[in-house]
Amino acid sequence: MRRIAASNPLSYFHSRLKAGSFAPLNRPMALTTALGRPVKPAKRVSGQRQDVWSIVNEAAIASPVQPIINMGQGFFGYNPPCFVIDAAKEALDKVDCNQYSPTKGRPRLRKALADAYSPFFERNLSPETEITITTGANEGMLCAFMAFVEEGDEVIVFEPFFDQYLSNIEMPGGKVVYVPLHPPLNGAFETSSASEWKVDMKELERAITPRTRMIVLNTPHNPIGKVFSRDELLAIGDLCVKHNIIILSDEVYDRLYYVPFTRIATLSPEIARLTLTVGSAGKNFYATGWRVGWLIGPEHLISYVSTAHTRICYSSVSPLQEAAAVGFEKADEMGFWDQSKKEMLLKMKRFNEVWDELGLPYSEPEGGYFVLVNLKKVCMPANYEFPHHVADRPRDFKLSWFLIKEVGVAAIPPTDSIDPVASFYIEFYTPGNAHIAENYLRFAVCKNDDVLEMAKERLRGLRKFIAQG
Repeated sequence: MRRIAASNPLSYFHSRLKAGSFAPLNRPMALTTALGRPVKPAKRVSGQRQDVWSIVNEAAIASPVQPIINMGQGFFGYNPPCFVIDAAKEALDKVDCNQYSPTKGRPRLRKALADAYSPFFERNLSPETEITITTGANEGMLCAFMAFVEEGDEVIVFEPFFDQYLSNIEMPGGKVVYVPLHPPLNGAFETSSASEWKVDMKELERAITPRTRMIVLNTPHNPIGKVFSRDELLAIGDLCVKHNIIILSDEVYDRLYYVPFTRIATLSPEIARLTLTVGSAGKNFYATGWRVGWLIGPEHLISYVSTAHTRICYSSVSPLQEAAAVGFEKADEMGFWDQSKKEMLLKMKRFNEVWDELGLPYSEPEGGYFVLVNLKKVCMPANYEFPHHVADRPRDFKLSWFLIKEVGVAAIPPTDSIDPVASFYIEFYTPGNAHIAENYLRFAVCKNDDVLEMAKERLRGLRKFIAQG
C-alpha cells in the first residue's frame, strides 16, 4: 500500500524540543493584571501540574546522544493513506466543506460510520439519532461527561488509564474512583500476554456506590495493549445493568486488534442501552492531528452528548470530516483495515525482538500500538545523578531519564501521578497504585521502520546495565 513517509522521522521530535513545545507546565505563572492585582483562576484549571514531557524535554536537551528517538508519544511517524490525503485536498476545493458543518456532524460521515459499524453492532445504526461527530475522541468523551456527570457524581476508571479521562471527569465536578488492573505475578521475569492484566470483579463491585454514574472502559487498552475478553466485558456490563451505570467504552484502537475483539455494546440489549462507544479517525487513519472523533449509542444518550458538544465547540472541522467519510467509504475496497493491522503487528514484533535479545520481559500486546516493557533487570549505577525532581519520583521516572541520557531513546513512565504535596501530573496511575508499574516503560511502535531499527540499536546499549542470572 502506497504511503507518504515523513521527510525526516526524527526531525519532528527534535524540532519540538527546540521550539519548547515540551516545556514544563508547572512553572508559576504571573497571574496579575496591569495594576498588579492578582487574578484568581477557576479551580478546575488552576492546578499547575508538572507533566512527564517537561522531564523528557529536560533530559533530551541534556543528553549527549542525539538526536533523541521519541518512542514515547503515540503520534504516527508516517502520513495517512493516499486515498484519505487526496480526499482532504479535494474537500478544500468544495465551498460547503469550508463552512460550518451541522453540530452533529456532516451527514456523509455519519452515514459512512453507520454503514461501517452496523455490521459490528449487529443492527442498523441510525446516522441521524445514534451517531454524533466530535472534535476528536477526547472532546467526545468530555461531551459525555458534561452530559451526564453532576457535581459529586462518581466515575470509575481502570488503572492504568489515559490521563485525559481525569480532567474531563473533573471538569463538570465529577469524582474519579480508581480500580486497578493487576499485572501478571511473573511480569518482572518473563514475557506474558497483555490479557494477563486482570480486573478483580469483586474489587470493582466494591468501588460502586449510590453516587456512581459512569464507568470508563478502554479496549484495546492504552498503555497495556489488553483486549478485554467477552467474559470480562459481560461481567462489567452486567454490573452496570444491575446498578444502572452508563458505560463509556473508549474503542479508539478498534481497528488494531490481534486477537478476537468484542464490543461491549453488542453483548445484550440491556448493556447496549447504557453504552456510549467512542471512535477516532485519527487513530484509524494515522491522522492524530485531524481531531475527528465520534460517539455511537442509543438516542436517549447520544442526544445529550450532541447537546454538550454544541455548547463546547458547536461543530468540528468540515473538510477533515469529509475526508474521514471518504476514508470509511473506500477502506474496505482498498484492503486498508487488514493491511493496517498486519503492518502494525509486524512493527510490534520487529521492535520487541530487542527485548527478547536483552532478556527483558514485556506485556505482549493484543491490540493498539503500545508495548509495556519491564526493566526491573536494568541496574542503574548507585551514584547516578538525577535532578531532585526525578530522584524523588518512582523508579520508572529514573528509568525514563536514564534511557534518554544513556541511549537517546525516550519512553513514557506509567506512574507519572499526582503527588499530594508537589501536585505532579497524572499520566496512568495514582500514587497508591504506582508501585504496580514502577519498573515498566511504555514504547509506541507507530513509527517508520528505520526509526524502529535505530531505536533497537540504541537500546542494545542497555546490555551492560542488565543484571545477569
